[in-house]
Amino acid sequence: MLISNNSGPQFSPYGDEERPGTTDPVAADGAWPAPRARGPLDARLTLPGSKSLTNRELVLSALADDPSLLRRPLHSRDSALMIEALRALGVVIEEVPGEGLYGPDLRITPPAELAGSASIDCGLAGTVMRFLPPVAALALGPVAFDGDEAARRRPMRTTIDSLRALGIDVNDDGRGTLPFSLWGAGAVRGGEVEIDASASSQFVSGLLLAAPRFTEGLTLRHTGEHLPSMPHIEMTVAALAARGVEVASPDEGVWVVAPGPIAAAEIDIEPDLSNAAPFLIAALVAGGTVAIEGWPRATTQVGDDLARILPRFGATVRRDGEALVVDGGAGLLGGAALPGLELDLSTGGELAPALVALAALAEGPSRVTGIRHLRGHETDRLSALADDLNGVGGAVTELDDGLALEPASLTGGPWRAYEDHRMATAGAIVGLAVDGIEVDDIASTAKTLPQFAELWRGMLATSAAPAERAGQQPG
Repeated sequence: MLISNNSGPQFSPYGDEERPGTTDPVAADGAWPAPRARGPLDARLTLPGSKSLTNRELVLSALADDPSLLRRPLHSRDSALMIEALRALGVVIEEVPGEGLYGPDLRITPPAELAGSASIDCGLAGTVMRFLPPVAALALGPVAFDGDEAARRRPMRTTIDSLRALGIDVNDDGRGTLPFSLWGAGAVRGGEVEIDASASSQFVSGLLLAAPRFTEGLTLRHTGEHLPSMPHIEMTVAALAARGVEVASPDEGVWVVAPGPIAAAEIDIEPDLSNAAPFLIAALVAGGTVAIEGWPRATTQVGDDLARILPRFGATVRRDGEALVVDGGAGLLGGAALPGLELDLSTGGELAPALVALAALAEGPSRVTGIRHLRGHETDRLSALADDLNGVGGAVTELDDGLALEPASLTGGPWRAYEDHRMATAGAIVGLAVDGIEVDDIASTAKTLPQFAELWRGMLATSAAPAERAGQQPG
């Protein structure tokens, strides 16, 4: 079951013979009219696998000592880019039948030696552009990296400098960004490396994932004052530990990885809890309940923070078997008031666009901080959120490390996604309460959730009591 209404017909984004995809009605100019919520929800969803976990496990499987199997992996643009990049380095990745609703399982067979003479398309995937260069350094020969135009604006100097510190020849013409190339010598000595990972925890994870294959292992030291998204580093360490690799952390911001094998494994990929954010938030706007099936009892995913954040906005959160259920009560559209909040999202910045969209509908002022690093994501998310919300009547001010929001009456209008999946889904949240929101690029959600638009429509179709609420706008 993908989405169901307990009292009505099941909804599935599958056609009779088609896998899910983003095939939702669009306006003449290509914009997606964000659907308005018309009543409280009663939906249960099963979401595709975690992007963060899928791409980490793909890398570890490529470096393991025997074939691995990933069950219920994510099939999206980011994971496809990682798969094609690893194949370019000589890794065999096969689709095999599985029990997942969103595509086949993956069997990964590592090569005896990684192959160079390869070109890698990073697209807009930070996990590809930051996880794969240390892996490619283990190959023999040149490997070139490039990506989308927007990817060329994402910070990469830390990765490039760390490779040089490891003795790898890198040519970036001094840009510190894509495109660049490296020359792998078939082995990396390793040793001690200092980096400033203030712009992204992915710089740390990328080095840790490849470190067991370095001849001397790795002692990695973060020298910056700030390290965002520590849970993602903890996810990397946990993934390594599950494959027999111990990562010691003798001091804050220091990681020590001994050289050694990476075990093959059969891994069940958890659903992507960050992608659950817009759906769970919908219960607070529309009212009613939204449940996400397969919510893990324990996880390293930052999306699990939603279980403690959403009650601060007035939701009730409970478990129902293996599902997490968010009950929004009457919801904003049913007369409930959303409070303004102070939110520090330094450990879970990827939740910020969805939570900022919710805060923009609140009756009081909010401040969302600890997210300076979001300026270096697919777009400058702080600037993009401020521009989009202010463009539809909001009152948002950019801070050095976040956003300040004042209550405002929002109106319809264009919503730019900036080629950023999180920006597109933020627009969908606002559109639940505001008529006329048109997202210019809903297809950008294919980066991590190609089925978003259909799942969104299906969730709204579970409305238990559709009703027009003419003239009611958030204040």
